[in-house]
Amino acid sequence: MLKRRTDLAMEEKELYEGAGTLSGVKSQDREREGYPVNVVEILDSAGSLALHKPVGKYVTLTLDGLKRREADAFGRAARALAAELGDLLKLTDTAAVLVVGLGNRSVTPDAVGPLATGHTLVTRHLVESLPEQFGAFRPVAAIATGVLGTTGVESGEIVASLCQRLKPDAVVAIDALASRNLGRVCSTIQLANTGIVPGSGVGNARAALDEKTLGVPVIAVGVPTVVDGATLAADILAEAGKGDLEPEALQGHDGGVFVTPRDIDERVADLSKVIGYGLTLALQKGLTMEDVEMFLA
Repeated sequence: MLKRRTDLAMEEKELYEGAGTLSGVKSQDREREGYPVNVVEILDSAGSLALHKPVGKYVTLTLDGLKRREADAFGRAARALAAELGDLLKLTDTAAVLVVGLGNRSVTPDAVGPLATGHTLVTRHLVESLPEQFGAFRPVAAIATGVLGTTGVESGEIVASLCQRLKPDAVVAIDALASRNLGRVCSTIQLANTGIVPGSGVGNARAALDEKTLGVPVIAVGVPTVVDGATLAADILAEAGKGDLEPEALQGHDGGVFVTPRDIDERVADLSKVIGYGLTLALQKGLTMEDVEMFLA
């Protein structure tokens, strides 16, 4: 059977449970600000092997109301994200944070990370140079690393160098992901306390950004913006009762075909802003949505 490509822990869990009993994994569903939240905890090596992910916690917010433009959908989404991020980060009041936007600004489905850094309140320079006015803020720095093809430098090398120089207490890395389900594309955000592998969503994995490589905790924030073409075809055929076709019949001659929504520009713009605002609310305690709008407008 064709291996369905997905970066979402909740989807890996669904796939595995469809084939048998799953051990070493705990899951729960709840709500935050009216949005569904799924939490998958991989507890041991058995769970890690089954779901193809490191041991850790994976939180998925389904922001369906945002796509439907419900009342206060944006504010609720940002506040929900902020609360979930705060629970994962567990920072002291003075801990410094480096925000990393991974991806290619020139390719819309891969632009979530770079765009989100533009909606994040950066304060490190102000806290250091004007402590009387900005001493109550958390020091936050942000960088969009670009991609190897345009910079000639691995994102991991850039971030590792910055960590050595700035010595943050935590890193938040934002990147695009792949889902197996078109319904989850640009309508979910996955948070994980296990770090991230840039480019893994489109089969171009680079050096990992995690606590082992950077020396500090790394929280990953990911948005699925594409579906692997063969994965989508396999699911459609399975629903039609023809799920036993050979994988080669679905891969195509070139391989690496990805599907994205036709309104991807609008969706990526919305989610990038949600992430930037939510991250700012999580890192700067006491700020309201109105405050963030004022600072970042």
